[in-house]
Amino acid sequence: MNIGDAIKRKITATFFTTAITAIALACAYMAADMRSSPLYQLGKGFLSMFFVYSIYVGTIILIYGNIVSAGLEYIHRKWFINHTWLYVLLHGLLGLVNGIIFPEFSLVLMLSGMVAALLYAFIDRWIYSRMKAQKNIKGFFIFPVFLFASLWLCFQIISETLPPFTKEEAIEFAADGTPQDVFPKKAGKWEGVINGYNVERETSVKEIGKEKYIVTFTERWAKGTEKGSSRFSYEVDRQSATAYSMEGEEPPY
Repeated sequence: MNIGDAIKRKITATFFTTAITAIALACAYMAADMRSSPLYQLGKGFLSMFFVYSIYVGTIILIYGNIVSAGLEYIHRKWFINHTWLYVLLHGLLGLVNGIIFPEFSLVLMLSGMVAALLYAFIDRWIYSRMKAQKNIKGFFIFPVFLFASLWLCFQIISETLPPFTKEEAIEFAADGTPQDVFPKKAGKWEGVINGYNVERETSVKEIGKEKYIVTFTERWAKGTEKGSSRFSYEVDRQSATAYSMEGEEPPY
């Protein structure tokens, strides 16, 4: 088998192992998350976690895994050509190295690294035998794609419909973690005295599209003949709160 076939085999094994490992880890994450969170946008969550794990797992397998595998294959051919089981086992043992590199996650990484390495070695040998027999290996690309699409569709089907994003939620989203957190948490006014100033704080909200709002925080103050005001507006939807406009001056208190 020439170098071109060897590269093709390693790339195929890398793709298959990365996809299957990322799918398994994403499913495990989703299963844990579904126990404590509402069943909203499960398909999107599965998709996001799959890509996160794919990047992490794929990078390790592409660089570390293939270098190790190439070295083990050389040793396998030179010293124990008739003991394929040892070739597979050595992959699994060297897959434990992740737990040493990242000791804070050692148990999880060691186990997942070992399983991924064993899967890689097994698939690599399977592809090798099929290529040697001049059989098609397209199934090693088709199966992970089919499995991923099927699971994504299942998560989409069992997902619950998101409840409407309300004006009250838009106000809370806009105020949370900003200086406007001192304003009323619903549309309305607050009046009081701060350092001798008569202060009025008003929260208002206007719907500008489907589940999209402009939330405005207006502050007015007066002390004798001194008066002033400031206004901050945010464009808010379910995913983000973006500064929309700002006018007025800084309160003197």
